[in-house]
Amino acid sequence: MKKILFLCVFMGLVQLQIVQTKAQAVMETGGKTMPDEWIDKDTGHKVIKLTRRDGVNMSFYFHNNPFIGNKMVFCGGNREKKAAGIPGEEIYSADVNNLQMYWVDLTSMKVEQLTRETRSVRSEIVCARTKEVFYQLGDSVFSLNVESKKKRLVYVFPTNEHSSIVTVNSDGSLLAGVFSNPKEAEIVKQYPLKSQFFNRIYESKLPRTIFVLDTKKGTLKRVYTENAWLNHLQFSPVNPHLLLFCHEGPWHKVDRIWTIDVIKGGVPKLMHKRTMDMEIAGHEWFGSKGNHVYFDLQKPRGKTFFVGKVDLKTLQEKDYELERNEWSVHYTTSWGENLMAGDGGDSTSVAKAPNGKWIYLFTPSGNRLQSMKLVNMKNHHYHLEPNVHFSPDNKWVIFRANFEGKENVYAVQINK
Repeated sequence: MKKILFLCVFMGLVQLQIVQTKAQAVMETGGKTMPDEWIDKDTGHKVIKLTRRDGVNMSFYFHNNPFIGNKMVFCGGNREKKAAGIPGEEIYSADVNNLQMYWVDLTSMKVEQLTRETRSVRSEIVCARTKEVFYQLGDSVFSLNVESKKKRLVYVFPTNEHSSIVTVNSDGSLLAGVFSNPKEAEIVKQYPLKSQFFNRIYESKLPRTIFVLDTKKGTLKRVYTENAWLNHLQFSPVNPHLLLFCHEGPWHKVDRIWTIDVIKGGVPKLMHKRTMDMEIAGHEWFGSKGNHVYFDLQKPRGKTFFVGKVDLKTLQEKDYELERNEWSVHYTTSWGENLMAGDGGDSTSVAKAPNGKWIYLFTPSGNRLQSMKLVNMKNHHYHLEPNVHFSPDNKWVIFRANFEGKENVYAVQINK
């Protein structure tokens, strides 16, 4: 009887091991349809697919927080077969329709649709505290409570103003955005590619105005106006009145990174002053503690690579150097700010890295970043920027990719 029982237990263990092996097969990442879970053969790290729905699925830009508890908000749509598009095109491309907001439970992988508008919605504005997603349809701004699914109208812009909301503050009381000059839209219409319109908009020196919108009272306040391309707005994760923004344009021509108090207004404060010809600093973001701003720093452009970190109060700066192949389109910090991650880059990017197509984990050590490769991205087309995020438990790095031939959101486990 003991032998029979031992045999049954042994066979059960064998069967379980087979299931685990199938679920976590060691494979090259991409170049074909992947299972829901696998081990990247080049790094030994487990990768899972988070967005298990048909169509196109896209995670948020690197500095926009998508998490509410243990759920992640994302954007999903359908790709029309009649327009194949460029591999890796962004989700707002013409061959994707019916964009709506979804969220996925990071434990069960259950996906739920949040918005059901008759027009496409794309929102990367989520307030974890109030459990709301904010989005704009035409001239109207809406809020959706993700638990009750209650939708409310927040504000209606005048029809003659070109406006867009882009960020929400830490307590959900204020949205921020910009009013742009209609001539900007004319430039983009005439020169639709970024390589065509980018310098033209910068050189046009058209006025832009930063505004804030009270989400409860439905009132709007104009905060700051300048004849410059004001962009990349993001609120502090802890200070509801502190806004980070940039002077957009060719990075070697602008002192890019600024903050402003949206209640007191006044003169914006520069976070990093360039010190040499062709120095660039950008793709800035707040650390989760709210005490520092981090950014991509190159001194000069394409030669020596750093991640910069500046103290918001003292403006004291610390720079962490990394290798050319480790340069990333975007970096981010973990929730405790003791780790960083990067999404790599291809050989056509600014670093011209011969072997840079990896998702990286970085550990600060002195004045350098020590790297670990998490995912081989050689089958990913970098027209789509992966945009890394740390999961709420700091155990996974989440990114978007097209290495299966369509856009999806994935997570790679930090510990093997």
